[in-house]
Amino acid sequence: MRFFLIITTIISLSYLINGCTEPPDYPEEPYIEYLSMTKNNMDQSQFNDDSLTVTFYFTDGDGNLGSEPDQNFLDVFLTDTRDGFLANQYRIPFIPDQGVSNGISGEISIAVFTTCCVTEVFPPCFATPSIPTDTVIYEIQIMDRDSNMSNPILTEPIILNCI
Repeated sequence: MRFFLIITTIISLSYLINGCTEPPDYPEEPYIEYLSMTKNNMDQSQFNDDSLTVTFYFTDGDGNLGSEPDQNFLDVFLTDTRDGFLANQYRIPFIPDQGVSNGISGEISIAVFTTCCVTEVFPPCFATPSIPTDTVIYEIQIMDRDSNMSNPILTEPIILNCI
C-alpha cells in the first residue's frame, strides 16, 4: 500500500510540474527568420518549370495565422528585390487555437518557381549569350488575420541561368 501511495504522489507531482510550464511569450505581430533553401540556382523560364524550396521559422503571439478553407486569404508575400514586383502570394492553412495561450511557432516551406532574367534585351526569357546569368533575391513577409505584417526576410542570392 505504501508503494502505491509513493507512485501516486510522484505521478501527481509530475502532472503538477508539467501543468505549470510557462507558455511562450511572443509578440502579437508575426516574426519570421530565414532558415534554408534547397538550392541556389535555377534556369530561367517563362513556363516556371524549375523550382526550389525556401524554409523559414515563424512565431505569432496571438496565434492568428492562416485562413479557413473557405476563405481566400493570401498571407505569404514573395517580392523580387530586383524590381519590387510581387512575384507570388501563398496561403497559410488555418492553425487552430493551441490551448490557453495561443502563441505559436513553427516552420513554413514554400515552393519558389523560376522567373526570367532581367536584361535590356527584349523579349524577356530568351537566351542571352552576352549575359549568361542574373541574380535574384526574394523578400518574404507574412501577415496574420489582424493584418499585422511580419518583419521582412531575404533569401540567399539565387543565380538564374539566362542561356
